[in-house]
Amino acid sequence: MEELSYLNQIKYWFAEDIGDGDHTSLSCIPNDAMGKQQLIVKEDGILAGVEVAKQIFHYFDPEIKVETFIEDGAEVRVGDVAFVASGKVVSLLQVERLMLNIMQRMSGVATTTHKYVELLKGTKTRVLDTRKTTPGLRMLEKEAVRIGGGTNHRIGLFDMILIKDNHVDFAGGITAAITRAKEYCKAKGKDLKIEIEVRNFDELQEALDCGLMQRIMLDNFSVEDTRKAVEIIAGRYEVESSGGITKETLRSYAECGVDFISVGALTHSVKSLDLSFKAVK
Repeated sequence: MEELSYLNQIKYWFAEDIGDGDHTSLSCIPNDAMGKQQLIVKEDGILAGVEVAKQIFHYFDPEIKVETFIEDGAEVRVGDVAFVASGKVVSLLQVERLMLNIMQRMSGVATTTHKYVELLKGTKTRVLDTRKTTPGLRMLEKEAVRIGGGTNHRIGLFDMILIKDNHVDFAGGITAAITRAKEYCKAKGKDLKIEIEVRNFDELQEALDCGLMQRIMLDNFSVEDTRKAVEIIAGRYEVESSGGITKETLRSYAECGVDFISVGALTHSVKSLDLSFKAVK
């Protein structure tokens, strides 16, 4: 994971939550009081965010010690204790909510991803995430997808060329869009993979006639049409299915022989995994 992309944000996360001080903790707890809190799992799932939590603790108070019992990517059950953090009580209390928010979100993403990955077992198809992420949390959510067994699509607009329907329409067609993308990469000295989205068989044929790309995205194709498209492409390019694919239809698309299925739901509509951070008395 690109650590700097989220480490630089930690101070802003704390500023958002603490402001000019956690007046509840500062007023109730002696500054030199020491204690322990444990992260307790309250819902079955895939744990994610342990390493990020350690970074958050260290940033706020380097004296906090974390004893880890369960690592990122592990299947957890209700009642499991993932780690125990020890240090100044006022520090533990101020870190608590931010750490939980991050871990619950990441664990929710990892758990959802794992369910999709399990549905694809026995096929060659890999599940991809998308750019439909929470602003400011993209790197954490994409890391959670990897922890859950999924594969990252492009990180942003900068690391791959993905020509979608609006690009095609504004560029004047499939051939014009792909050709310009290839010329742009050559002129700029950029070695970027090119993927083209097609909406029907006419666009698919035009893309195949043009070539120059590495992957074809079949957008909102039915299962039957996807199977036919895969036969037409015949292994010449990577094939990705996208658009309206649910857990119920995922396997059917995979069995058509596509290489990837992209699922926005991995990040845009997941439920956080229930975790708590309780005092050890």
